[in-house]
Amino acid sequence: MFRSTVLVCGGTGCNSSGSQVVIAALREEIKKNDLEKEVGVVQTGCFGLCALGPIVVVYPEGSFYSQVKESDLPEIVSEHLLKGRIVKRLLYKETITESGIKSLNDTNFYKKQLRIALRNCGVINPEEIDEYIGVDGYQALGKALTEMTPEEVIQTILDSGLRGRGGGGFSTGLKWKLARNTIPDADQKYVCCNADEGDPGAFMDRSVLEGDPHSLIEAMAIAGYAIGANQGYVYIRAEYPIAVKRLQIAADQARGYGLLGKNIFDSGFDFNLEIRLGAGAFVCGEETALMSSVEGNRGEPRPRPPFPAEKGLWGKPTILNNVETYANVPQIILKGANWFSSTGTEKSKGTKVFALGGKINNTGLVEVPMGTTLHEIVYEIGGGIPGGKKFKAAQTGGPSGGCIPTEHLGIEIDYDNLTKIGSMMGSGGLIVMDENNCMVDIAKFFLSFTVDESCGKCTPCRVGTRRLFEMLDDITKGNGTLEGLDEMEKLCRYIKRNSLCGLGQSAPNPVLSTLNFFRQEYIEHVTEKKCSAKVCKGLMQYKVLQEKCTGCTACARICPANAITGKVKEVHFINQSKCVKCGECVVKCKFGAIIKE
Repeated sequence: MFRSTVLVCGGTGCNSSGSQVVIAALREEIKKNDLEKEVGVVQTGCFGLCALGPIVVVYPEGSFYSQVKESDLPEIVSEHLLKGRIVKRLLYKETITESGIKSLNDTNFYKKQLRIALRNCGVINPEEIDEYIGVDGYQALGKALTEMTPEEVIQTILDSGLRGRGGGGFSTGLKWKLARNTIPDADQKYVCCNADEGDPGAFMDRSVLEGDPHSLIEAMAIAGYAIGANQGYVYIRAEYPIAVKRLQIAADQARGYGLLGKNIFDSGFDFNLEIRLGAGAFVCGEETALMSSVEGNRGEPRPRPPFPAEKGLWGKPTILNNVETYANVPQIILKGANWFSSTGTEKSKGTKVFALGGKINNTGLVEVPMGTTLHEIVYEIGGGIPGGKKFKAAQTGGPSGGCIPTEHLGIEIDYDNLTKIGSMMGSGGLIVMDENNCMVDIAKFFLSFTVDESCGKCTPCRVGTRRLFEMLDDITKGNGTLEGLDEMEKLCRYIKRNSLCGLGQSAPNPVLSTLNFFRQEYIEHVTEKKCSAKVCKGLMQYKVLQEKCTGCTACARICPANAITGKVKEVHFINQSKCVKCGECVVKCKFGAIIKE
């Protein structure tokens, strides 16, 4: 037993900030000070405050050190671990009080969160099965196999109100019930997990897999028991190497403990698991496209019906849920349906994990009860907009979602409320935008993503989204018309109605929601040939302020297009026909003599 335990975040965000170097140097420093028998070092998953990495937390004090560098470790070891003196300069500022330090759970970032899916992230070593077992891991599987019938498991999930966290929001219990009952005597059934997570700015599922992979394995085994399946597949993108590694370690450990494989808990139930790597195709987030890819075929959607519950993988009954959905299952089985359904709103129970990004002070991962307002997430948990800028919109649901404007900051976030205003829950990406964002450009950005990711199988998506992008591109270049806005809206409706799968059906959402809430911005682009946010290059120009220009020639020397002319100590000029609008002149000018207008 150690007198002190040091937790270091080993998630992708902190790894990119150098946490592996910190862990190695920390262990070396502990060894130098002969503290190996007194101080333990544990690599954990994501704490949530991703912009503060590398993160080091020392217990029992609970000191939360942020942005720790290798050079800080001798001080942490000698002062804190050896002498018991907390290094205040490295503490996360929100934990510092006049009387000492406060718990991380009492900070603005954490106090309104409720961590169910993320309950073990930042708490346990994800590569040690014993640590998962130490926090009630695999007890839910044991309870399901030894105390409950498959029908009781399904009814519990139904009663809990758990809905799919991957975007569709379909009842998880109903999906399981259909898979069990549609073809009850099927010779083979499958349990699938969508860990592909392709939305830009989304990293919820990745963080669960990196910080708590056993929760997914346990939940999929429970699902297998419930529907009568003995084989599971986790479809995960190859760009998640840490998640893939830890999931494989967890699966191997579970097999070694008899928690995967034959006769689990002496119940007669067999269940095994395989990992299949995706190649980064966004369309494979659609369930039938994902299953085609698992089968070894091109990832393209199939017409429905028949639905996967009847005819899925290799034509057999199959269920598919995403990582976050599964992560809730063990706790629901252990604590009961009423415990879970007591949190959230009438039709959206439990919590939702969001990846906060964009123009927000506290970039990171949060989990809040359904019904939490957007204002609370942005201004209380997220810490508001950097630089005191004004909130303009929040994009939820990734490329398939919509933009929520200022007038809806008070909206209680759940599936139905977001749908009513033209957005959607999606998998949980939440991108915040401020006054410097152009909403036409935002719609163009997300549409360009779906154009690239379309599988090309159906014409409305393949051709329609590209034409829609071209229309947006024309607007941002000053070539749009008012009639074109109406045509664009009609095209959006056509694509939504006629596309084969959810990718095409939801692709126009960013365009429709920005047209709805920010139409005046589109009109300004079209009639005034102006982008107020000064983002659209085709509608802006750089200008030299004659009263500030000293003729230093720095701008002319840096210009890649030779668009700036002028003699030494004389006012310079920019040839607009040559200017490529790279902005290098603004960066180089020390006198603020060049502006963007």
